[in-house]
Amino acid sequence: MVEYKAEGLCRPAQNMTSAQLEEAFHAGALLQATALAFDQAHRLRLTLAGRPAYVEYDECADGIQAGQVRDIAILTRVGRPICFVIRQLPQGPEGCYQLSRRQAQLQCRQNYLDQLRPGDILPCRVTHIEPFGAFCDVGCGISALLPIDCLSVSRIQSPADRVQVGDDLYCVLKSRDEQGRLVLTLRELLGTWLENAQRFAPGETVVGLVRSIEEYGIFIEIAPNLAGLAEYTDGVRLGQPVSVYIKNILPEKMKIKLVIVNRELTDPLRFALQYTQTSGHMDRWVYSTPHCRKLVQTLFEPSQV
Repeated sequence: MVEYKAEGLCRPAQNMTSAQLEEAFHAGALLQATALAFDQAHRLRLTLAGRPAYVEYDECADGIQAGQVRDIAILTRVGRPICFVIRQLPQGPEGCYQLSRRQAQLQCRQNYLDQLRPGDILPCRVTHIEPFGAFCDVGCGISALLPIDCLSVSRIQSPADRVQVGDDLYCVLKSRDEQGRLVLTLRELLGTWLENAQRFAPGETVVGLVRSIEEYGIFIEIAPNLAGLAEYTDGVRLGQPVSVYIKNILPEKMKIKLVIVNRELTDPLRFALQYTQTSGHMDRWVYSTPHCRKLVQTLFEPSQV
């Protein structure tokens, strides 16, 4: 299966010669270059080999003809790389290149995305963040949703607590929505409870992030898929970095007992994502430990697609 990359990661065309562009045209090659303007004729304008290049409005995105793509989605591409195939070479000394982003996206869907099934792992890039999740480019500017509850097992208040715009991620295809758009999940690639807990030991003092404040205690994340519980104390806030002493680790209950040591940390803290798998397929993922009564798992059903 051919893997199509996110916009910004495809083969750059801006420094290609006219001969190289002609070769790419005949091969139907996927290229990218920076969109310089969205003009009065509602075209994206670029420059290739010293000549103007245009993406006509109907060729700016797959679904634009059916009204499924808003103009703002095209306007925001100005100043950013876009993927395209060359539809027509310049004709004569004043000619221009005619490009199609829509055709590039159609190729991506037909040759790549439509062949994926739930449980398949794919690369993507975060393009923007909303309170309910992060939108990711899964190829040629095609967007997929990574919901907030799929970003990690550890509770977070905002997707920005886990990822930032521009981050390159690996995700698992969870399902498709009613419109056929991809829904992604990340937490299954960040390790089970036991895989994360094995990186720590009782008696250690580590840094963590306050993720939930309850009357009975404070949940503190020490890895993206792992949190422990400390006794309630006043003066802490959500997202605050703290140092904690690991009092005990109880795999059979999936619990970690913590003691807050220092809550005066000033440096911002963001945990790097550590993947347990970056390619292939998974049918089932079990977060829980073998003897824990609480079962946390994900089943990837083929019927979802």
